[in-house]
Amino acid sequence: MSKAALMPVEDALDQLLGMANEQCLADSELLALDDARGRVLASDLVATLDLPPWPNSAMDGYALNLADRHRQPLKVSQKVYAGLAPDTLLPGTCARIFTGAPLPPGATCVEMQENVEVLEDGRVRFLQPLKAGQNIRAQGQENRVGDILLRAGKRLGPFELAVAAGQGLAQLHVVRRPRVALLSTGDELVEPGQPLRPGSIYNSNRVLLGHWLRELGCEVIDAGILPDRPAQTRLKLEQLQVSADLILTTGGVSAGDADCLGQVLRDSGKPLLWKLAIKPGKPLTVGHFGTVPVIGLPGNPTSALVTFGLLARPYLLRIQGVEDVMPLSFTVNAGFDWHKAGGRREYLRVRLEAGRAVLYPNQSSGVLLGATWADGLVEIRENTTHSLGDPLRFIPFSELF
Repeated sequence: MSKAALMPVEDALDQLLGMANEQCLADSELLALDDARGRVLASDLVATLDLPPWPNSAMDGYALNLADRHRQPLKVSQKVYAGLAPDTLLPGTCARIFTGAPLPPGATCVEMQENVEVLEDGRVRFLQPLKAGQNIRAQGQENRVGDILLRAGKRLGPFELAVAAGQGLAQLHVVRRPRVALLSTGDELVEPGQPLRPGSIYNSNRVLLGHWLRELGCEVIDAGILPDRPAQTRLKLEQLQVSADLILTTGGVSAGDADCLGQVLRDSGKPLLWKLAIKPGKPLTVGHFGTVPVIGLPGNPTSALVTFGLLARPYLLRIQGVEDVMPLSFTVNAGFDWHKAGGRREYLRVRLEAGRAVLYPNQSSGVLLGATWADGLVEIRENTTHSLGDPLRFIPFSELF
């Protein structure tokens, strides 16, 4: 690829994931289940219990031995509630049983109460044909002792944490949080709550990326706003490399005179990639300063959103040991015509309406409001055009977050 060529998105992602594979975090910590949501499992979760631990009833009804069906009506010899240990079923009798209750030893099937007639003397008659094992949840039907329930590298959500709780675990070993230094660059930036100077704008990227990083299980080091000064940029990177696993920046990575971060990385650091064939987000820069990786996102809010979601997010998941780092996507039909065949991969903010992707009217990389309106991004491949109804790849924002 020539010096002036733009790197394809897939090549950039491969390089980022290769870098992440070399940097995978080895340290772990023990966390209570209530604190572990969004974190990554550090070691396989192996079952120490059969689930269910004993055969139990899937219905409110009556448990009996199928061999006694010809002796009906049957006397009810016991009632079995969930949480109680039943007695052995007496021959020629049945047991009143409730959902989730352990099956009495000797019982071989359960009939739901709707198919049972209760006589005046309390005995019961079964109105439908019966078969062995019906309405019984077998011991170990979910898992057996020794089964691997969750693999190391699994990101923990409510379902995974509930599986751990079902094994009686109150704590899990999780990969430690990546320490990400979040640095904004630009003389024009002002933090919310402060008065705007002439020519200045509020720093929305810090809020967007700070929350997003925490959602990904990261510890955020707020490195503030850096002015457009090469010497200060170099000094700040030197300070941050001591404590951070990654330095994540916004702005200052293009080729302008005031784009100091890109200059410092190219002059004093070890750049890995610069300028992608992506829109928005072309000036993304990735490299190392010393031994610490640096991902420099563009400063325009939507450019930062797109490049973080599609490139930085997979990197941050992979260093935590997550194998499947790509967001789920699916095909939708275009609710618009697209006649501009560009040389870069383009990601457009869209909303799904009546099964079609409808464009946000203003696709400028400086407009963040479209992300609040949209459901996600559609991908427009390089050098392609589309007509109304054409299939497009759709990436929901719910997957990226």
